Amino acid sequence: MSDGSHKRLFSHFLRAGGDRLHFAAHSHHLWPDVARAAHMEAFDDAARLVDGKWERVFGDIWPRAAAHVARLIHVPDPDTVCFGPNVHDFLVRILSGLPTGRAWNVLTTDGEFYSLRRQLTRLEEAQLVRQTIVPTEPFETLSERFAAELGQDDFDLVWASHVFFDSGFAWDGLLEVLCDAPAEATCVVDGYHGFLARPTDFSALAGRAFYTSGGYKYAMSGEGVCFLHAPPGALPRPLDTGWFAGFAALEAEVKGRVPYPTNGQRFLGATFDPTGLYRFVAVQDMLVREGLTPAVLHEHARALAEAFLDRLEPRRPLGLHAGQLVPGRSVTTRGNFLTFRRPDAGELKARLWDAGIVTDCRADRLRFGFGIYHDRADVERLVERLESLAR
Repeated sequence: MSDGSHKRLFSHFLRAGGDRLHFAAHSHHLWPDVARAAHMEAFDDAARLVDGKWERVFGDIWPRAAAHVARLIHVPDPDTVCFGPNVHDFLVRILSGLPTGRAWNVLTTDGEFYSLRRQLTRLEEAQLVRQTIVPTEPFETLSERFAAELGQDDFDLVWASHVFFDSGFAWDGLLEVLCDAPAEATCVVDGYHGFLARPTDFSALAGRAFYTSGGYKYAMSGEGVCFLHAPPGALPRPLDTGWFAGFAALEAEVKGRVPYPTNGQRFLGATFDPTGLYRFVAVQDMLVREGLTPAVLHEHARALAEAFLDRLEPRRPLGLHAGQLVPGRSVTTRGNFLTFRRPDAGELKARLWDAGIVTDCRADRLRFGFGIYHDRADVERLVERLESLAR
């Protein structure tokens, strides 16, 4: 990839940002121009088709979006893919499909996103869940420690991230661990920081485990377009269900048991905004045209991250240096962002914001994310601005 050759794809966001340096691609990725055109296409379809827009959505837009997901994570059947407004909806629906009448036994890590952590903790307060939480650090022994816990108990739900949001560590060993999980356990991989940030081959687990992610970050599609791969036959009748899960049978009289589709749409809820699906399809079509595979996207981000660290080390502006990295710089299995552990992360993030540098923090961790709208000149400008703040 030639340096900076893909800025042209993001002209609307970059022009609107002026002198802003947006290094939070891991948190809210800028949208390419095709997303704007797709947004307008969704509006125009609604105006032209009105009620009939759902036939376009489910007959054309949805299948194209599902085909892109299946291609990117290497699952064989796009019909196993379901879309929804956020991953939390899928979490609740998956929980509602677990056995009833007792507390659920859940295995997870201390590196899971706030939404899962908050929901499980609240359910534990109500004595509806028992959690076993495996520390992610030290990263080098995580697979062994997680596998050992997995063999110690009968778990209803096993939920873990491929790439951890609070460190960027890419846990490639997770997929191997889950291949040996007991058949009775419902296994879910949170791929939000891995999807389109690193190549993902879920083929070995396609018939065994759920995979979920969304468009807000590396898929460059904004809010409201998350997805779930649901392995065939798994949790066939979730208790939490909306009328869209029965969309195909709306005109038929329903008697007896509530019907469910056998494909991924059994995890649908109620009416949703389909606009994000239009954006998602347009962005994925663009990436295919441009030859921007997950491997290419990751290598571009990795090279920029290394260039950033190389420029930091001699002067260490604002005290930033590679020794604060979580995981350390020698770890090569990470996502498309760098995490610095600092007690003043929140204060520093606010100071950078005031200087036109967009980053973010999670507790004591300051994160810098890299995307295809960055080039080496942006990294140079970032370091120069950091140095000017330090003077």
